[in-house]
Amino acid sequence: MIKLGIIGLARSGRSTVFRALTASSQDGEYLRGRDSDQIGVVFVPDERVDLLTGMYHPKKRTYAQVEYLLPAQQMSTEPLAKEPGTWKLVRHCDALIHVVRNFSEPGGEPPNSEADFRKLEQELILADFMVAEKRIERIESEKKRGRKINEEEFSLIKASLSVLEEERPLRDVPELAASPLLRGYTFLSAKPVLLLFNNTDEDNSAPNWVKKKEELNPTVVRGELEMELAQMSADDAEEFLTEFDISTSALDRVIRRSYELLGLISFFTVGEDEVKAWTIKKDTVALDAADVIHSDIKRGFIRAEVVAYQDLMNAGGYQEAKKQGRVRLEGKGYTVADGDIIHFRFNV
Repeated sequence: MIKLGIIGLARSGRSTVFRALTASSQDGEYLRGRDSDQIGVVFVPDERVDLLTGMYHPKKRTYAQVEYLLPAQQMSTEPLAKEPGTWKLVRHCDALIHVVRNFSEPGGEPPNSEADFRKLEQELILADFMVAEKRIERIESEKKRGRKINEEEFSLIKASLSVLEEERPLRDVPELAASPLLRGYTFLSAKPVLLLFNNTDEDNSAPNWVKKKEELNPTVVRGELEMELAQMSADDAEEFLTEFDISTSALDRVIRRSYELLGLISFFTVGEDEVKAWTIKKDTVALDAADVIHSDIKRGFIRAEVVAYQDLMNAGGYQEAKKQGRVRLEGKGYTVADGDIIHFRFNV
């Protein structure tokens, strides 16, 4: 399950966005601590799961899931880096959803989404700087006492500190952001970011920025509107979508952009008992995909019986797809494609 942390300055509407994303999850949602940290789990909408269910009539169907985490602390204009609790919940997230205000408050200043974004971005950088600086001090102390250290890790930490000193996020340097040796530091500025402009009901346009924002995967949401939509019945929602010219809900758009941002795809297992979607990284090989299901399947891997989703649909069924030569036997090194339906042969 992928985890996405929702951050933003006070009055950015991050709580509204959280409710818009989680209120439509029906029985897939749970919330913990409404007065503290909030966590919502939602099903990933996927028409392929529905159509495969119609073909196999399983006892159970299981969608992929996404977990949204909303820290309780309000992101204010005061320095946050000295408050570790502010970031604790999102440190172990796969990516961050940064909500910025793009609407005028009653009697308040017009929005400055770029300034707001940079303000909180600097807090992420400062929090990481403090972690890196403290670790370097500790390693240098160990060196003085004659203890053996990991020189590669030390070099990477110093390189990270140099980037942070320039007030640049670590995601600007992919080799640092993706380094396995730095993973345990859970650097905030190394995480991929999905930028959400929170607009009024009538406004569906993105603001102009001085600096480029495209690399931040900007998406416009109308938070209040989307929250209302998420709480409606299917019939009411359809009329609402037409009235406000919304082609897809915020949930659908944010999940799609999140999958793109993290380089994720889905494969499926099917049968009479269950049709299930599994989430993996692009370029995952069959052996590692098997491990996602169960370590025993990886350990006893023999072959992967694979058919592409569209080939199965075109054939009208598995046996017909097999007759047409669309079902393939693949080995451990086969790169799983989005939509593959896989039956793993294994022996333990």
